[in-house]
Amino acid sequence: MTRGTVYLAVYDTYADWETGHATAHLTQHGFTVRTVGPTAGPVTSMGGLTVHPGLALPELRPEGSALLILPGAGLWDAGDELAPFARAAGTFLDAGVPVAAICGATAGLAREGLLDERAHTSAVSFYLAATGYRGGAHYVDADAVTDEDGVLITAGPTEPVAFAREIFALLGVFEGEKLDAWYRLFHDSDPSAYEVLQG
Repeated sequence: MTRGTVYLAVYDTYADWETGHATAHLTQHGFTVRTVGPTAGPVTSMGGLTVHPGLALPELRPEGSALLILPGAGLWDAGDELAPFARAAGTFLDAGVPVAAICGATAGLAREGLLDERAHTSAVSFYLAATGYRGGAHYVDADAVTDEDGVLITAGPTEPVAFAREIFALLGVFEGEKLDAWYRLFHDSDPSAYEVLQG
């Protein structure tokens, strides 16, 4: 039984390692993960992987979606090429559909004004401050942050496991001690956490 569709944004230079924990476990727990690119044409990740998007961005709609994931990419800081993805995130948030952004994607959201009134994090506060956004008072120095409304997750580039943990909590993939165990297993290599996950 499917639990909904999660859209993973893919674009040239996207950081392929930042979302792997999240998408792998979402798929294993009943979610359908679909890739969405600028067009239906292939894109190449930062790691050199070629991905053929399942959907072009103009076709993306929040209706029926469980989550939109925006990974980091060199292009986020190289101009406005990825701005349409930030605008799509705004459409999702306006519809009450969650968005999860990591690394450079947080700067894209900042430029779009989507972090001005929401709790968030990123690589470091001055990285977002350089975008000229007005949300500095809502910056949280943490590995990953879910805002008070539970519709926006942000994380810095070194925190793919914490990023996934927040996604799992938001979507109900793991809860309580199992969520904690998952994090301890994949972040801390704690072997005792495996038994909790299997229980």
